[in-house]
Amino acid sequence: MNVLNLIGREKQLFAKDIAQYEDELVEIVSSSRFLVIGGAGSIGQAVTQEIFKRNPLKLHVVDISENNMVELVRDLRSTFGYIDGDFKTFALDIGSIEYDAFFEADGAYDYILNLSALKHVRSEKDPYTLMRMIDVNIFNTEKTLGQAIAKGVKKYFCVSTDKAANPVNMMGGSKRIMEMFLMRKSEEINISTARFANVAFSDGSLLHGFNQRILKKQPIVAPNDVRRYFVTPQESGELCLVSCLLGENRDIFFPKLDEHLNLISFADIAIKFLEQRGYEAHMCSTEEDARSKADTLIKEGKWPCLFTSSDTTGEKDFEEFFTETEIIDLKRFNNFGIIKNDAIYDQETLEMFSSEINHMKNNRRWDKETLVDLFHKMIPNFGHKETGKYLDSKM
Repeated sequence: MNVLNLIGREKQLFAKDIAQYEDELVEIVSSSRFLVIGGAGSIGQAVTQEIFKRNPLKLHVVDISENNMVELVRDLRSTFGYIDGDFKTFALDIGSIEYDAFFEADGAYDYILNLSALKHVRSEKDPYTLMRMIDVNIFNTEKTLGQAIAKGVKKYFCVSTDKAANPVNMMGGSKRIMEMFLMRKSEEINISTARFANVAFSDGSLLHGFNQRILKKQPIVAPNDVRRYFVTPQESGELCLVSCLLGENRDIFFPKLDEHLNLISFADIAIKFLEQRGYEAHMCSTEEDARSKADTLIKEGKWPCLFTSSDTTGEKDFEEFFTETEIIDLKRFNNFGIIKNDAIYDQETLEMFSSEINHMKNNRRWDKETLVDLFHKMIPNFGHKETGKYLDSKM
């Protein structure tokens, strides 16, 4: 599968920067100890590969998914083989006592990269999953940051999202609040982060769903009015690695992409995706129409598709990596942009947020409206869009 062709590009985005700084990256990695949290997710695996292939002194990987961890190890062994350093994986939940015991027993790391996240906009459909998203994206970050400081870790990297710039959904809002907590801790430890474009064919993404629909001979459904930026899995790993190792304290990295050249709709990708597999996209009018014609169309070399406009909660009309008030450095790298930050945060606001969330948890009672109101207190320009419709209600 030619991923670059599908997302409308011919070349790897960061190739020039990686070549320019490769010697420095190898020198740092080969003399350092790493902990990758959430290392078996799509971005986590890409980051782990970027570290592994540069022969680190120590590389420990933690993830809640036992099965994905097995595949990560198989993939590393099959692609790169072995390293001289200490490589181990641990199937742990970073919110657990077991993880705390693991970290307390060792904790000897130079760099910690936290790739764990609830990344789906659909996670805000109910208040319980939404609270878990707040825990994973904000409070697990705060907790692991504190542990890193206590052990004298040199640098802490945590993944953010493009949706944190002028957020309109709770996922983006949670990452924007996470960035506020990061700024507070940046006075005690060097931190950096990255705001991402969509990672093409990452686990659970719509493009990953295209592969599943092909395997199961089911219709492909996509919005025709949503245009997004994409990076490849390898590029996602490179973005995190460079931000972590070469970024200065409080830097937020992002890919330099051109809205005129690099924005592409999901429907256009679907058509290219099917062409690569020898199928012609056949437009259907309804879900039932697409389902009922699937077997017949596929035998004819056509694939049932349903392309519609988006009307679900939390969809942003356009993508952006930074706001007009943020200070941007576009000169240091060829294709990495950097948002420069001072340690600006409101201590009382952060404490209020933590206190209110703890109060809800202690009472075992909260609703989405209360959580949305709390996000509005944290993010004055929070543009949350509630349509009453969610992706789980669609095919």
